[in-house]
Amino acid sequence: MIRVAVTGAAGRMGRLIVKNVIEDRELELVQAFDVREIGKDAGEIAGCGKIGIAIEDSSELENKLKADVLVDFTNADAAVRNICIASKKGVKLVVGTTGFTDEHWNKIKECCNVPAVISPNFSVGVNIFWELIKKAAELLKGYDVELLEMHHRFKKDAPSGTALKAVEIIKEVVGEKEVVTGRCGLCQRKDEIGVFAIRGGDVVGEHTVLFIGMGERVEITHRAWSRQAFAGGAIKAVKWISKIDEPKIYGMREVLGL
Repeated sequence: MIRVAVTGAAGRMGRLIVKNVIEDRELELVQAFDVREIGKDAGEIAGCGKIGIAIEDSSELENKLKADVLVDFTNADAAVRNICIASKKGVKLVVGTTGFTDEHWNKIKECCNVPAVISPNFSVGVNIFWELIKKAAELLKGYDVELLEMHHRFKKDAPSGTALKAVEIIKEVVGEKEVVTGRCGLCQRKDEIGVFAIRGGDVVGEHTVLFIGMGERVEITHRAWSRQAFAGGAIKAVKWISKIDEPKIYGMREVLGL
C-alpha cells in the first residue's frame, strides 16, 4: 500500500486527487493539507463521504508530514516550500503545480533530493500532444508557429505551463526564437512564436499549435473536458515514483515510457 499525502486538498484538483486516491486499492490517503477547510473531513470535501482524515493546516506540513508520496497541486510559492519540506523528510513527490519562475526552479533544483515527478500537465493525451508537435516541428521547419491556449476564468498564470512546455519543445527543434504573447498596432510578424491565452467560463484546458505555411496550415489540438484526465495521470505518477530510488526530477515522459 502506497501512503499518500495531498497538499491543496480542498482545491479543484486536490479534491479530485483525494477522490482518486481513496478509490484506488493500491493507495492509502494518510494526510490532507490546505489553507482552507481545515478540520473538515477530506473525504467529505472530495464528495466521497467521511473517511476519518481531517484536512490539516498547510503551515504544519513540516511538523506533521508522514507519507511515502506527497502530491502537490497548490500555487508556485507554496509548492516550492512543500517540495523543500518533503525533500528534507525523504518523502517522494508528484507535483502538478504550474507558474514557476526561474527563481522558483533554481530553489526546487537546489532542495529537491528525492525522486520527484514534476510536470505542468499529467494528462496522457497532452504528453502525446507534446510528442506530436515535436515531430511536426521537425518536418515543418520554415513554417510559422503560433500557439493558442484556453482555460477557465479562474486560472491565475498565463501562458499556461502546458503552453510554455510546448514552446520549449518546439524551440529545441527549430532553435531559439522570440516568444510573443500579444500583438497590437503595427507589428509585422518576425522570426517568432506567438502564444495567446484565452480565459473564460469553465474551460478545463485546450491547446492548439498551428504550423502555418504558404497556402496551408497544420493544426494539432488537445482538449480536456474533465480534470480527471490530469488526476488519472497523477495517480499513474504516484505509483511509478513509489518504485523509483534515484533522487532526481522526472517528467511524465518517463512515467509513460515515451
